[in-house]
Amino acid sequence: MKNTFRGAVVLAAVAALTLAGCSDPGSGSGGDSASAAWPAQDTDLSGTTLTVWAAQNSNKVPDSVVAGFEKLTGAEVEVVTIPDPYEQSIQTKVATGDKPDLAFWQPTASMLTALNASTNLQSLDDAPWLDSYKPELRDITGILDDTRYAALITTPAVEGVYYNKEVFEKAGITELPTNWDEFIAVARDLKTQGTTPFFDFGGGTPWATQWWVQVQLADAAKDGLWDEVNANEKAFTDAPIQDAINEYNDLIAEGLFNADLKTATFEEQGPALLSGEAAMAVQVNSFFGQLQSLADTAELDQKIGFFPISPSGNVGTFIPDQSNALVAFKTGDDKREAAARQLLSYWLGDGYADFVDAQATVSLQTGVDSSAEVPEALLAVSDSLADSVGSMQALAVANPDLYLNLGDMIQGTMTPDQVGEATQKQFAELAKAIGAPGF
Repeated sequence: MKNTFRGAVVLAAVAALTLAGCSDPGSGSGGDSASAAWPAQDTDLSGTTLTVWAAQNSNKVPDSVVAGFEKLTGAEVEVVTIPDPYEQSIQTKVATGDKPDLAFWQPTASMLTALNASTNLQSLDDAPWLDSYKPELRDITGILDDTRYAALITTPAVEGVYYNKEVFEKAGITELPTNWDEFIAVARDLKTQGTTPFFDFGGGTPWATQWWVQVQLADAAKDGLWDEVNANEKAFTDAPIQDAINEYNDLIAEGLFNADLKTATFEEQGPALLSGEAAMAVQVNSFFGQLQSLADTAELDQKIGFFPISPSGNVGTFIPDQSNALVAFKTGDDKREAAARQLLSYWLGDGYADFVDAQATVSLQTGVDSSAEVPEALLAVSDSLADSVGSMQALAVANPDLYLNLGDMIQGTMTPDQVGEATQKQFAELAKAIGAPGF
């Protein structure tokens, strides 16, 4: 999963936002959802049908919850798969007044803005499950303009380093890097010993390229980098963003990546790391899904580890995607809106333990254990969230095509400076289009 999308899609979101602002006011809620009641989880809903929109990679996620909720309440829940590009398709539908009761959605400020959240989404501010979240996850995402619009159901993805434990052991690496300089020193040591340090891909859609830049910005992000970018006080052509682009290019030129970087694909990355062909990959949680399709938990625990990385330490960079959260729409039907809130209460209430087990996932809640089937690497990813910082997607007001520009840099059709310039130009256009101050 790319966790971002082409500028054309973002521009479509802007157009959708404009249309939504001109849509029939009857499409809004009949009441103030911020003060709306939360029905008991077992309230009878016989005769009520709820619709949940999901992407192709999230349409099976609700299965256990839907089965339990229907049995408990008598409701009918229809999960409808929206074709890719998922985000663009939903924005177009919502702009024309076509809304579900609930939808999977990337819970970042920019993507909540793209849905015109204050007009189209129910507030979840007083949700009964909030105090059940682990403290570090309660307010990590899903909030726009001090209002909570998204319910987190799984842990957000984290940008960091997946590594082959056996390759490290064979190379005599007994301690994990604790900052960027040590990380690169390990890579150079591996290369000297004849091992490919990093695997990345530039063929097709090189969506993972941007992680290499963003992990280098973790410290700056903690210090307010994206606030400065959002206010047009700092640009992608300025330090530290341009410096991070330059560093990525320099590491490629140094030969620390797979020789077929220009043509390699995502499908080749997992096998390369699992087999030890390469020692490390900077990636997000969806990459681990590929590894889980190739090996069982025992083999993954034996071979694959994870650590976050940043310039000065081990700070992770979190990037929630649409499979991590749900939003509830204002449909104008008070009964269905209440039923949608009830489904969320059940999902993160009595149905949550079964959901965690069914998904073999990490628990978000202090009172529910993670599945025993979760590999150690994913537990390490979850542990890193407590000290993590938001990515560009989580904190910037718009998401330009950084990954595509970096892909062009890998192919030799853009210089690092041109990557910064092109990304900044598009970011400014998008920020201006949504009315961001300073643009």
